[in-house]
Amino acid sequence: MKRVVVWLAVVAAGFMPISCATEGGSAYTSGALYPSMYKTVAVPIFVNESQDRGMSFQLTEATIKEIESATPYKVAPESRADTVLRATVKQVSLSMLSQSLTTGLTEEMAIKVTLDFEWLDMRTGKPIVARKGFQGSSVFVASLPNNQPIDLGRFAVSQQLARDIVANLQADW
Repeated sequence: MKRVVVWLAVVAAGFMPISCATEGGSAYTSGALYPSMYKTVAVPIFVNESQDRGMSFQLTEATIKEIESATPYKVAPESRADTVLRATVKQVSLSMLSQSLTTGLTEEMAIKVTLDFEWLDMRTGKPIVARKGFQGSSVFVASLPNNQPIDLGRFAVSQQLARDIVANLQADW
């Protein structure tokens, strides 16, 4: 008898809508995270205004991969896309976080990337999302024994920024 009651409770919970209204009228929903009116996104190579020559290419590639793996959108050429995601890498900076007391050498470094991006509806030409001064950073260990190259920091910050950019493409609730 006890199993039947538990089973009925589980089945009944499965038919309940997944939402929770609040006093202000907002709700949690099980609806789509991304606007469903769009199907394709063009992602031209990001413009680079920084002195780090490879960052725009690496960030563009990471963003394309994140769109393809985490959203319902397909990446398409700009001539056939519903939307276009454009970005400009404004600044890439390195800063020392820690220094060895014995050698005086830098131990940990932070790489910080600042960019502007906008996601445009190609039909209207109006921005769906636009962010200025968007930042991401990563830490890498520059000294021995780890001696991680700066490329590891570039890769990590590109991956993080790509996830953050794609997260900003989600619908406003």
